[in-house]
Amino acid sequence: MKVAVAADERVGVAETLVEELRKRGHEALPHGALADDERDDWAWASEAAARDVAEGRAEQAIVCCWTGTGASIAANKVAGVRAALCLDAQTAEGARRWNDANALAISLRATSDAELSEILDAWFGGSPSGDADDAANVEHLAEIEDAG
Repeated sequence: MKVAVAADERVGVAETLVEELRKRGHEALPHGALADDERDDWAWASEAAARDVAEGRAEQAIVCCWTGTGASIAANKVAGVRAALCLDAQTAEGARRWNDANALAISLRATSDAELSEILDAWFGGSPSGDADDAANVEHLAEIEDAG
């Protein structure tokens, strides 16, 4: 799977994340501080990764900043992207199941290597719910976007 990855700094789990994705058989598309020729600020880096998803160059995105909050906000500004800030595996699993999230936001400050591995296990092991109510909620998000 192609996964767009953005970070505004090469601290915490930023570089470990790219290595971990490759170990799991994914192709990482780096942005921000992880790329040599891009602006590394969180808003620009996260937007670039989210646009990869929205425009079909990647199936998922993982966006990172010091808290993960700014990265998630920036990614969520791109139509069609549903970014979830996940500090633990249970939140990641729920974001995939109930929200059909296609962008994972991670805190570079608060995520350890062990937590990163657990979060990625849950994220990539999860899938969208088949429940009609859950699907209706996700579909309503597109309606909200369209309404502006």
